[in-house]
Amino acid sequence: MSGEAAAGLRRDAVGLREVLFQSVTAMAPAAAVAASIPAGAAFAGGSLPLAVLIALVACLFTASCVAELARELPAAGSVATYAAQGLHPAVGFLVGWGYVFVEALVPPLLLLQLGFTAAGTLHDEWASYPADLWWPWALAGAAVIAVAGYLGVQASARFGTVLGVFEIAVFLVFAGWLIIRAGGHNTLSVFGTSHTADGYGGVSGVFAGSVYTVLAFAGFEAAAPLAEETRDPRRTMHRAVLGAALGIGLFYVVTTYAMTVYFGPGRFASFGAAGEASWQGVARASFGLFWVLVFLAVVNSTIANANACANVSTRTAFALARIRVLPRVLATLHRRYRSPVAGIAVQTAVAVGAVLGLGFGYDPVTAFLLLATVIVTVVIGVYIVVNLACAGYFLRRGRPSLKPVRHLLLPLLGIVAFVPALLTAAGLPVFDFVTKLTAPVSYAGPVVGVWMAAGVVVLLVLVRRHPERIAETARVHLEDDAPDVVAAQNGARPR
Repeated sequence: MSGEAAAGLRRDAVGLREVLFQSVTAMAPAAAVAASIPAGAAFAGGSLPLAVLIALVACLFTASCVAELARELPAAGSVATYAAQGLHPAVGFLVGWGYVFVEALVPPLLLLQLGFTAAGTLHDEWASYPADLWWPWALAGAAVIAVAGYLGVQASARFGTVLGVFEIAVFLVFAGWLIIRAGGHNTLSVFGTSHTADGYGGVSGVFAGSVYTVLAFAGFEAAAPLAEETRDPRRTMHRAVLGAALGIGLFYVVTTYAMTVYFGPGRFASFGAAGEASWQGVARASFGLFWVLVFLAVVNSTIANANACANVSTRTAFALARIRVLPRVLATLHRRYRSPVAGIAVQTAVAVGAVLGLGFGYDPVTAFLLLATVIVTVVIGVYIVVNLACAGYFLRRGRPSLKPVRHLLLPLLGIVAFVPALLTAAGLPVFDFVTKLTAPVSYAGPVVGVWMAAGVVVLLVLVRRHPERIAETARVHLEDDAPDVVAAQNGARPR
């Protein structure tokens, strides 16, 4: 391996604040509140705040497992390393193979949303602006993310922190305003089952809404791949993963409550992601120019999310390339910034290619839905495997380190919580509220299947020719680094 790759990522480059916002922005809180969570309103209606609260509790089960493993195994390989240690190195390889693939698709997903959101809004304000001129905004976003990644984890993480603070602040201020304007209509009954949508009465409507809401929590684990670049990674990773899941979950509860009581629980089943019955529609109709801040927060959220997930994909690819189960070039680092420049170049090329190819091949909204289905299906599958890995890892370590509730019960509950979400994301009509996918969104399943089948072929070749490389997926490199290497990266002379 080249000297650039061997020296490793920059140690102690970021702290808790930056790593916390790596996970926060990967969850895209503003975009989730405005576009993702309202999907649950068709089922939960005015009881959507309860559905969000249930989804928060469910996601904390898996967040606890990720946090426990991140503390024990601080590695850029993150979920791949966890699966390798807790289950088997071959499983770790397949998890990493799938995770790199879908995390590389998140930036084009968000760039598509940036494009059609900006173009549609500008067209609504100025009819002379073409509604289909979305691609310049997507390409501009790709350039911003590439530059932030190239300048290293400090620049990228701090950029994400600023963006994350802005979007959260805008929606919290707006939520507070909505609660005040709701006045006497504020009610805790939205945390009960009396306001569910027609046809989905009681607990069934709340459950259906929570399944769709669970998808808004994806990304809480995004801090983990920065472990090798973080100060005091064992403590920091644990706090960042749990803090992001809990903090943004409560943010979702507050903002959803605010809009529900303002808009009216009895008619909230009609609330959605666009039009008058949406966050931007309410802001435009009732709060004057404040809608501009809501719009900017959603746009900001797409860029921040794309930036965070570009960090995830390039670090995970670096970790797998370092042990030569992915092409070696992806382990190449910039001499000064210690950023994985080859991975960033590949990530940018994939993003631009997917945005333009799918966006023009179909249309940006259809391309967005196709990519979202691919991504969510794999990510939820990864969460289920990580829950299993948590139980497996602590069972292997022996009884002294095993805590039955934290390491056995919570992983089981996490699996139970995410199985319905997996079936929903894949469009498998096991429940009556699951909508069967239609083409081209239904192509997501075959795409995932082909990619994972290719991973199995690569795995079999590596097992036959280079079994030691597969075994390396379980290695925690941070524990093996010599003090001199770390000192040299921080500017000190070797001893």
